[in-house]
Amino acid sequence: MEDIAYRSRNVRETLVELKNVSELAVDLGYAAALYGYPGLAEEVLELEARAESLQYPATIALMLAAKRSTDAEQLVGIVQIVGAAVDITNAAADIAGVVTSNGGVPREVREALPEADEAIMRAVVHDACSVIGEPLGELAFETDSGVTVIAIRRGNEWDIDPDETVALEAGDTVIGSGPIAGLETVREMLTGEATVSDETVDPGIDALDRAAELVVDLKNISELAVGLGYASVLFGDADLATEVRELEAQSDRLKRDIETLVIEAGDQVREPSQLRGLLYLATASEVICDAAVNIAEIVLRDGAVHPVFGQAIGESDELITTTTVEQGSTLTARTLGDLELEEQTGMSIMAIHRGDDWVLAPTGDEQLRPDDVLIARGPREGRPLLRKWTGN
Repeated sequence: MEDIAYRSRNVRETLVELKNVSELAVDLGYAAALYGYPGLAEEVLELEARAESLQYPATIALMLAAKRSTDAEQLVGIVQIVGAAVDITNAAADIAGVVTSNGGVPREVREALPEADEAIMRAVVHDACSVIGEPLGELAFETDSGVTVIAIRRGNEWDIDPDETVALEAGDTVIGSGPIAGLETVREMLTGEATVSDETVDPGIDALDRAAELVVDLKNISELAVGLGYASVLFGDADLATEVRELEAQSDRLKRDIETLVIEAGDQVREPSQLRGLLYLATASEVICDAAVNIAEIVLRDGAVHPVFGQAIGESDELITTTTVEQGSTLTARTLGDLELEEQTGMSIMAIHRGDDWVLAPTGDEQLRPDDVLIARGPREGRPLLRKWTGN
């Protein structure tokens, strides 16, 4: 673990990094646990150590910044956000730990998971790699293979969402996302090692099929709760904060369902002890949602948050935004796949709020309707483009 002795640091920069670290840890933690990637689990532990090293100096700096009672009222919310971000990262590390310490998720459950459009890769750049010294922009991984480099770790330092000028060095740990075939190509290029495919098995067990559905729902709910929690404070939006509470209630129900299924499936897997991994995952997911509620509660209790938080979120790698599909919009009655919203605006649709229902992680077959509320994540410049498409 890094030395956490107090060192003066810009609070805004610390908040930016904590938000980015917590969101990346959740993404990598679930990928590690659900798809059995020990290497990714190690990276989540590195992110956990980084978040913990940031918490102490950030808290001290915020305490020193309070000159009067009104300052304290505004800054206490940021202290709460800092603590919640660390809690989220710790819980993500617990999820990642399922694959390294708790026997993993049963292979039968992994095989029952729906095939993802995109996966996550971890690759360490080997000494003789031909692309060492070349900037990401010239490597064109995204254009050639559909792979986006979402983070680079160099020693103990993280560069989350690196720009196209960053050049790779030997020993860099590269985290990428994209189609499986593209990831295999890039990974082999960076590591010099061929990808070894796992032998697949057919679970053929209803209880485990259902368990796979539940853990995917938990993953989607947790990721959405974190994004909406940050967004609710950024926009001072009580409606978003209320949705975080509802998502947390859903995670509680899913946790109970998983506990029941673990009992039912105890004699249906080759390694029954691995079912503990599902319980650890469900418990950690609930912790993530609870931490997201702690962030959202700042809005629900009418607490004023210091403007530095808005500045920090505005500088983070991605923004969460909401927009409603208006009557007469060109999006109405068209599918996400046909619209190619992410390609056109850079914004990925995390969820759709439709009346009293949620469509989590919608697929390309999902058809949009008037009054659908889209929850999207992406770069700042993509937000006005998406809202223009929806008729706002």
